[in-house]
Amino acid sequence: MSSYDHRPGQDVPVPGTLDELLSPAWLSLALSSEFPGIVVTRVTRGPVVSRVSMNLRFRIECAGGVPAGLSPDLCAKCYFNEAGWPGRRTGIIEASFYRDLAPRTGIRTLRSRYAGVHPESGHGIIITEDVTAQGGTFLDATSPYTPDQAAQSLSQLALLHAATWGDPAAGTAPWLGPRLESRTVHRGIREIRANFDSDDLGPGVPAEVRDAERLYTAFCDLAAAMRDAQPWTVVHGDAHIGNFYLDGAGLPSLLDWQLVHRGPWYLDVGYHIASALTVADRRAHERDLVRHYLDELAAASGTRGPSVEPGPDDVRLGLRLGILYGFYHWGITEKVDRPITGALLHRLGTAAADHDALNAVADARAGG
Repeated sequence: MSSYDHRPGQDVPVPGTLDELLSPAWLSLALSSEFPGIVVTRVTRGPVVSRVSMNLRFRIECAGGVPAGLSPDLCAKCYFNEAGWPGRRTGIIEASFYRDLAPRTGIRTLRSRYAGVHPESGHGIIITEDVTAQGGTFLDATSPYTPDQAAQSLSQLALLHAATWGDPAAGTAPWLGPRLESRTVHRGIREIRANFDSDDLGPGVPAEVRDAERLYTAFCDLAAAMRDAQPWTVVHGDAHIGNFYLDGAGLPSLLDWQLVHRGPWYLDVGYHIASALTVADRRAHERDLVRHYLDELAAASGTRGPSVEPGPDDVRLGLRLGILYGFYHWGITEKVDRPITGALLHRLGTAAADHDALNAVADARAGG
């Protein structure tokens, strides 16, 4: 069994209902592995954000006070809502990341206090400390973000990649398996066309890449090419700016690990650079940011990371492939606020046009 795989018997029983999850009795049990003897006496429910997953904030009180080292302000991510329950197995990936992998990486991410998967329903649940209560700020494409901040977030991605570069344990963990082809099964040309043809989203995408069939085909080719791509590491898989937050010290940190998988480094790097910055900032700084990422990867790798740094041609091709990867994901996006989707389609579409990203896989096959 891989050290990134679930070991039966080590988990607290996973709650079957939201009321059970938020009960003092279950929370006392769930938190006792880190805080032996804790007795939760009261749970006060806070705001709930419910799209596909449910994200709900709550506050606990404990007999004798909340133990040192534990925040009383917590957040649960689960799928007990009607819209989310059919997709509850999506939570397996994120729960497995927080339970089995996050502590190994040293990256800044949500501090998990519980992560588990229900053995029958496959429902993945996590409880983390509430970063909003600690002064954290969540981001999206309308948030100001500087090239210096992008460099800091790339440093975090370099830590993740260095810690898991070609790791045999990651190589056998089922929950880190390929993700790309699954993204073409239930969504594709119809959703992309609807976005590209809309009056509010389409005009921001350059005409030379505003072709739903072409983008879908290019991504399908990318998915096929990624099956056996070498070298690989563990990538976040959805490294757009909205999956970063600023912690209480103002430092970029990662969240939302639902698409984490084995893949090449550039899927995260190209996607992040093109999504995080305005078009002008990306054009002015992308080369330096890629160089910064490679330097950080080398510094963090020790003996684990790449033995040979990718050459300039491989770096340019990787950037193009990462941009294609991100552009497709926002091409199929339906349930995000329109201004955010519009900003990301504009940024990623413009980057795709600038780098001829829709021809990147064909160029890779041709050796170009």
